[in-house]
Amino acid sequence: MNDRSLIGQEVAGYYIENIVGKGGMAVVYLALDPRLSRRVALKILNPLLSVDDRFRQRFILESRTVASIEHPNIIPIYEANADSAGVLYIAMRYVDGLDLRRLFYDRGPLPLGQALSIFAQTAAALDAAHAHDLIHRDVKPANILLAGDHVYLTDFGITKHRTSISGLTQTDQFIGTPRYMSPEQINKETVDGRCDQYALACVVYEGLAGRLPFQRDNDIALLWAHLAEQPVPLSQVRPELPLEVDGVMARALAKSPEQRYGTCIEFVTALREAIEGRRADTGPRAASLGGTTGPGLPQGGATGPGVPHGFYGAQTGPGSPPPTRSGHGRLPVVLAALVAAAAAIVLVVLLVINQSGEGWARYQATDAAPLSFDYPGDWTAKTRSDLFAVASPRAAEFEALFVAGQGADWSAVNQLISGEAEAASGIYVQVSDTLSTTSSDVQMKQTLDGLLPGETDITRKPVTDQAGNGVGVSFEGALHDPRSGGKLGFVGYVLDHKPKPLLLLYFCARNSCDDATQSHVRQSVQLR
Repeated sequence: MNDRSLIGQEVAGYYIENIVGKGGMAVVYLALDPRLSRRVALKILNPLLSVDDRFRQRFILESRTVASIEHPNIIPIYEANADSAGVLYIAMRYVDGLDLRRLFYDRGPLPLGQALSIFAQTAAALDAAHAHDLIHRDVKPANILLAGDHVYLTDFGITKHRTSISGLTQTDQFIGTPRYMSPEQINKETVDGRCDQYALACVVYEGLAGRLPFQRDNDIALLWAHLAEQPVPLSQVRPELPLEVDGVMARALAKSPEQRYGTCIEFVTALREAIEGRRADTGPRAASLGGTTGPGLPQGGATGPGVPHGFYGAQTGPGSPPPTRSGHGRLPVVLAALVAAAAAIVLVVLLVINQSGEGWARYQATDAAPLSFDYPGDWTAKTRSDLFAVASPRAAEFEALFVAGQGADWSAVNQLISGEAEAASGIYVQVSDTLSTTSSDVQMKQTLDGLLPGETDITRKPVTDQAGNGVGVSFEGALHDPRSGGKLGFVGYVLDHKPKPLLLLYFCARNSCDDATQSHVRQSVQLR
């Protein structure tokens, strides 16, 4: 049947409107779901695949597994099934935007900031799938969709569970795209999430270089290159990149999976640090303190661990007068040492006071959270790749909550709310082009419902306000999990910021969070 012959027809309850994409295994249509009055992307697989009972059963099972993940960077799946004729289909969110393939074609090598944001979101989606023992196996630019600056990874219909046997169809065909295929896929070996990391590294190379890591005249030569050859170092193709990037790419593109990074996020994080000239162990606090010669030492060197330069007084050596043995002679040296030690202590105290603000620490602006702000010194701040930042006494639990998006597991946070209410508080920061300082309370709720892990209630409508040097609106409300009943109150700010507005939430396990801590945080904000 001609692919276009389905336009205007009804398939499995969906009305086909147009073709939006086509590949060797499926055609993707724009379709209307009349039951919910929404448009969907309806992917209809090649009918020849339906004759493979194993493929049909696994396709439906694994598509439903993907639908249950509900990660903000994984395309939401609404339905996966077979129609009355046995043809497999999958209905998912329709994204009206570019895919990464088109972006590469239109613009060539991407700006570094945009590229890193796209790669970080793609990596987060892949790691989420891998945590559910699902392997994508066809990571390529055409499967990375862009809704503004938000990334959706799609085409999970040919995923393979980690425990599945090799070869999805009775015809024993390859699953994947030769331009981005890992050596272990080519050799039909057992694969895990590191094959997706290899494919992502090929996409990263293409996005930064404007060309594929391996370009050959035919697929046989291309597959051989993946197995046996090395790409031209990125720093030679794009000279403004530091040499350290070549080492990161070499590891992610290693022929052996064991030599690659443990996760996709680990790879993209190492890439960012190489581009920005930071070591992998450099954190926000180390960066804010500047260079040191050892733990807690001001730059300039020392004569021993923890001892400021000059602590031991005059040094003997050639041409130096011998030290006197009289008690009177030693007294000035001892006094000088005590004075130097006291001065060093005062200097350290002043540095600590200046850095922490008498019990407060300072979050330094990042791409994910382009602002600085104070937070209590006994809290921990975490930056989740290019997605968001969170500071809290229990930052790990809230990082896991916010990264999960809709359908998040609230169990760990609910334990805090019921047992350690004071620890169930914190600060959350995100940028998004869906935010607006002119939104009504209804519009604000709709926006936040799409960004946060649960449902929101706005109890005080947005009003013109300011946080530090940021101008925008403030509002109050609550975030709750409709399944477990877990609930966090919040004071929120949407602040004008270019190129995207910024969301700042101060949350707590109370109905009202407008307290002294919130007031201090608000006044300390400085937009980058």
